[in-house]
Amino acid sequence: MNYIFYSILVLTAIISIFFWYATYSTKSGFAIDQNNNQIPDKWEKVKIIFKLKSLVYLTLGFLLGYLFHYLQFNT
Repeated sequence: MNYIFYSILVLTAIISIFFWYATYSTKSGFAIDQNNNQIPDKWEKVKIIFKLKSLVYLTLGFLLGYLFHYLQFNT
């Protein structure tokens, strides 16, 4: 069960970096964002991911909390 927890933890970190980079690149001017929605115009084709951002974080949070209960520490 430990490997599932750590896999979800890494997935959460990757998704968080993805969302952070989208905002960072538009605010710093690296990417063009003409409609000012914090999504680079080249990434508009995966817009559904950004619309479901809260649901993605909520699901990952529940999974991490549930799996943390079954986490086994070697002592």
